[in-house]
Amino acid sequence: MTDVIVVGGGSAGCAMAGRLAEDPNLQVLLLEAGDTDEVLASSVPALVATVVQNPEFDWKYTVEPDASIGGRADVWPAGKRLGGGSSINGMMYVRGHAWDYDEWARRGAIGWGASDVLPYFKRLEDNTRSPNSANETAWRGRGGPQSVADTRAAYTVTQQWIDAAVQAGIPRSPDLNGALAEGVDHVQCSQRNGMRHSSAAAYLRQGPRPSNLRVELKAQTLGLILEGRRAVGVRYQQNGSVHEVRARGGVVIAAGTLNTPRLLLLSGIGPGAQLQAHGIPVLHNLPGVGENLQDHVGTHLVNEVTVPTLNSAVQGAGGLWQLLRFLFTRRGALTTAIGHAQAFVRTREDLAAPNIQLIFAPFAFDLDAAGKLQMRQRAAISTAAFVARPKARGSVALRSADPLAAPLIRHQLLEHDDDLAQLVEGIQFARRIVEQPALHSSVLNEVRPGAELQGDALAGFCRMAAIPGYHPVGTCRMGTDALAVTDADLRVHGIDGLWVADGSVMPTLPAGNTNATCLMIGDKGAEHVRRTLTGKH
Repeated sequence: MTDVIVVGGGSAGCAMAGRLAEDPNLQVLLLEAGDTDEVLASSVPALVATVVQNPEFDWKYTVEPDASIGGRADVWPAGKRLGGGSSINGMMYVRGHAWDYDEWARRGAIGWGASDVLPYFKRLEDNTRSPNSANETAWRGRGGPQSVADTRAAYTVTQQWIDAAVQAGIPRSPDLNGALAEGVDHVQCSQRNGMRHSSAAAYLRQGPRPSNLRVELKAQTLGLILEGRRAVGVRYQQNGSVHEVRARGGVVIAAGTLNTPRLLLLSGIGPGAQLQAHGIPVLHNLPGVGENLQDHVGTHLVNEVTVPTLNSAVQGAGGLWQLLRFLFTRRGALTTAIGHAQAFVRTREDLAAPNIQLIFAPFAFDLDAAGKLQMRQRAAISTAAFVARPKARGSVALRSADPLAAPLIRHQLLEHDDDLAQLVEGIQFARRIVEQPALHSSVLNEVRPGAELQGDALAGFCRMAAIPGYHPVGTCRMGTDALAVTDADLRVHGIDGLWVADGSVMPTLPAGNTNATCLMIGDKGAEHVRRTLTGKH
């Protein structure tokens, strides 16, 4: 019998399992519903467009039609490989703003404030930037499992955009993951030597796998095994057969913001009325399960330019050159992350922290007739504006009692008018950067939204072109109130031997991409679980 079962080998789950297995006295079992991420399509950064929306790599969850964006039913990705989201995401490594973590603590997640989580961000990373001062050393880490690197696909226009952002009044931050998490800087990404560095590579494949860690792939968990109000194991399906496995210490669910609440609900833990409606016996009426769903909302500014970008670099013979460059040097277009520079800005003076994330890319996509992304043929740049702390809240519920059915996801991206107003302000700010001398002479035109769209017309465009950030969080949040699902040790309220450790426990969204935060939750969360299991700090 194992000591602890970790359900879900995503960003947090791999971190959790890897850290727990560092204790030789613990037998750890990691169950992952997907296959291995050790394949070319996942490993080569620029192939991200071939894995997202690909059912071999992506669960492709359809959200209910969203009236706030014209009734569109978006498809949200979720990693279907070991490494979870980190095996298919855009690889941007963003810690978020200290204000966000202090806000978690203010909302009842005691021990998860900015000063509490910083040591875990430091210990998990192996940052390739050389620290320039003792102050930087106090913020960044070297020698941890997760490689954090600067992009190896350099374009002059990226520096032009950074310079233009400074001309627009944005301070130049030496490191947005360091002391100054506001301003503009180059993006860092989860890569090692020009290749994607997933959480599975970081926490499970840095060396020989420890003998006390067992990993089962294509093992889809169907539900928890409970004795009274204690979790003692799980049922999972693998190769067409259903298995049961028990654990002396308990179970950690790290199945992600969309699937963790589904597993709790299938096991009789959640809002009683919903469970009864599906004929599931109510083991524990926990009304917050599946509530508080949050995601960033954004849209793109696209400009055609006269200078080289990734779009122009891969045309014709350039594509062959980029392939050779990647094969022999691990540099160039095939190493690209989804963003190359970014800025965190305030569009309103009375705000306590930046409210908009601007992500710059020296390339732009179009949609083909089938709705798939394809590179624009002409040189272009794009700036994505995302609302850092949207007010919109959604939910994840059961579609049926079938444990293989996809979750029912309800979320209206722009149900709050202020979120739309902030999004418009973000696009206006992005336009202001493009108009600065450092960049403007290289710009031909504005492709999207189109320079003629101003005022209400721009707001209308932002509503219809709004996209999710694919950063869902919050459906099993930490806290002490009636709608909290876990306590600050990640223990599920009212159930012994059961923890949740993934993006679902976040009380609120942090500013920026969430993968780094999920890694931190798994890394730090392992100490909380181990403390309960062994009594050791």
